[in-house]
Amino acid sequence: MSKSKSFVVDQKIVYPSQGVGVIKSIVNKKFKDSKIPYYIIYLEVTDMTIMVPVDKAVELGIRPTVSRDEANKALELISEDYDPIPTDWKMRYQMNLELLKKGSIRDIASIVRSLYHRSQVKELPILERKLYDSAMKLLEDEMSISLKKPKEDVQAMILARLDVE
Repeated sequence: MSKSKSFVVDQKIVYPSQGVGVIKSIVNKKFKDSKIPYYIIYLEVTDMTIMVPVDKAVELGIRPTVSRDEANKALELISEDYDPIPTDWKMRYQMNLELLKKGSIRDIASIVRSLYHRSQVKELPILERKLYDSAMKLLEDEMSISLKKPKEDVQAMILARLDVE
């Protein structure tokens, strides 16, 4: 038996590396001799609709958006002390890319925190800058839903926490 989570129509979800989406419908598509259920997910950030087999959703890391409490914990994490990150940007990039693929809000918050502080020391290489921007966008989108606040307010809250030294 698979350990799949069931999502329902109109539920907000997070698709790691893609962003926050909403389950628009659940449809059965014929494949060979069987019908396979698919989630139809709309991703607002890219204005894209994707189909994901229901039994692959957990494997892909799709999860519900976090609670208000979890969003606040991620916000607290941003202003906490952290271990220095490697100075080799390629190693740093790989580590952060792996965290982004995992997709938990705490992982995304730690990427934002570490790359923000690194950027204060030295300008980030282009790939890392893109990774930082993606992580920041994912964090803002999910937190704005969880905290029920406009994205601009959430961004200001994140930046205020980052600037605490």
